[in-house]
Amino acid sequence: MIRAIILLAACATLSSCGLQPMYAGGSNAAIAQGLASVAVPAIPGRDGWLVRNALQDRLGIATAGRSDAPTNYRLDVRLDDALEALGVLGDDTITRERRILRARYQLVDVTTGEILLDATSGYDAGIDVVSSEYATIAAEQRALENLAKEVADRIATRVALTLRERRRGGPAGE
Repeated sequence: MIRAIILLAACATLSSCGLQPMYAGGSNAAIAQGLASVAVPAIPGRDGWLVRNALQDRLGIATAGRSDAPTNYRLDVRLDDALEALGVLGDDTITRERRILRARYQLVDVTTGEILLDATSGYDAGIDVVSSEYATIAAEQRALENLAKEVADRIATRVALTLRERRRGGPAGE
């Protein structure tokens, strides 16, 4: 009984703070339609292929299977993928690596050429270097796949916030 009262109080507090679901209305929501109208040009490299696919999954999720969505925005992405040695023993043997994936991206209104968002995002992951070269390469590739998904999530969130603020008429991030 006490938990129910606390839950009701928490819900009342959230509704009074102005918190609004971004995707209210499902695929017909303005945000979902705005995200579906973002084109992501090809990004060079394997890391670019992974990030682009993840972005397309996140941005077009509301209109899966629809090819009639107009393209109002373009998302230009440049990536920097680096692999650093962290744990180096006295005999120059590497025991730990860090994979870093950084993205610089711009959301461009294709009708006006205006840059609506110019930002960076990045993430990194630690990798244990083991005696099996195959296992180490597999771990590096798996880290890249996970980083691509994380970076794409962050980019998609910023794009969604920018489009929401644009609809409201205010600057994003305030």
